[in-house]
Amino acid sequence: MSGQDQEGLREGLMAGVRELGLALTPVQIGQLLAYLALIAQWNRVFNLTAVRDPQEMLTHHLLDSLAVIAPLQRQTGGAALRLLDVGSGGGLPGVVIAITCPQLTVHCVDTVAKKATFIQQVAATLPLPNLRGIHARVESLKAEEGAGYDVICSRAFASLADFTAWSRAALNPGGVWMAMKGRHPADEMAALPADVSVFHVEPLTVPGLGAERCIVWMRGA
Repeated sequence: MSGQDQEGLREGLMAGVRELGLALTPVQIGQLLAYLALIAQWNRVFNLTAVRDPQEMLTHHLLDSLAVIAPLQRQTGGAALRLLDVGSGGGLPGVVIAITCPQLTVHCVDTVAKKATFIQQVAATLPLPNLRGIHARVESLKAEEGAGYDVICSRAFASLADFTAWSRAALNPGGVWMAMKGRHPADEMAALPADVSVFHVEPLTVPGLGAERCIVWMRGA
């Protein structure tokens, strides 16, 4: 990638961050761009994402993930909590959350070993001491001895019913689920069991992306 292309990505990222109303440091901006470069580098060997164009990756991955940061910060109140990103793949939104919310401990779980290895490489390279990749099925993770999570999130992972059922054992008492979705998933919400309640559906606007996005916030009964 040429220096001109890199500068274009930086300018696009900065514009998106301003539009989202986020206050990020120069170090965090640099980490986000370095993360984008790592995805592009690893994508040549491992299929982390079908999106290959750097500008598309900026919009569809980075800015799409950054759109959840302000809602997440409002929900958590800046507390030092534990967050699990389920089916994280290349680390979206988990890595972006780890960069922008350093007070959170972020674990990214995926059943594909090379994707969990990539997360570990990102954590070491950037560096992000609050980030960890886990190679496992989410169903195997349990909330015991302080190992549970206060927020469990997913992005285009599964239906709301499957997402909550598979990750329920890992959720701490009083914890919440944060599901990133496209259009309002009324059918999926209707299929949720009685002991999972939706307490907020939050529409999102992603800079440069003309598509519907929302967060479905849920908690257990």
